[in-house]
Amino acid sequence: MHAPVANSLSLRSYGASRGSHAHDHFQVLVGLGGVLELEVEGRGRRVAPGDGCVVAPGDRHDFEAAGGSRCLVLDTRQAAWSACQGLAPAAPQALMLANYLAQCLARADAHALALHHGPQLLLEAWAPRQTALQRPRRRIDWPALAAWAEAHWHAPIGVADLAAVACLSPSQFAQRCREEQQMSPMQWLRAQRLVQARALRDGGMAVAETARRTGYRSPSALTAAMRRLDSRR
Repeated sequence: MHAPVANSLSLRSYGASRGSHAHDHFQVLVGLGGVLELEVEGRGRRVAPGDGCVVAPGDRHDFEAAGGSRCLVLDTRQAAWSACQGLAPAAPQALMLANYLAQCLARADAHALALHHGPQLLLEAWAPRQTALQRPRRRIDWPALAAWAEAHWHAPIGVADLAAVACLSPSQFAQRCREEQQMSPMQWLRAQRLVQARALRDGGMAVAETARRTGYRSPSALTAAMRRLDSRR
């Protein structure tokens, strides 16, 4: 059997058994009519309308539908389907979507946009919680964020400002800061301010000018902050 195109949707009718076989890709079946009896790696499965089954790559399987069965079939190499093995599709969304995709496939002027996005929509309808957890998180460019803060010491900077630059909500940014920097956003901001102040002082800049450039209220506030930093080292 030839390897299918990635994320290939099709309508298939099943009848008598053709013998067991295996694929090198995931095969996802959603029942549209009749009942399909499946045996996957020795385990029996029944796919009636609205039911579904995810056959993993390499799993030997056989099927039979005594009264005939019609299914929407997705052949895919998308690894996210591994999280859906053993899970029933989230009814009724998956069946409604499968019926719509089946109508698109049956038309001579197939809805190219629907069929293009159909595989991903089917994955989300099947197991929305699992697929949501697998979505990659927006990366925070911490050096770039530090450079932005350095250019804005002249104005008050809060968590909302940092979150906006990182394209996250304040709560998301705060959580990511604790996870990735092991400190709160304001602790991180103070640390960046001190790093720049220390660099300017080490370069010979006067305390008053350093305090002005890094946004400290006064030279004494800067001196106190640097003393606290030195005492922790």
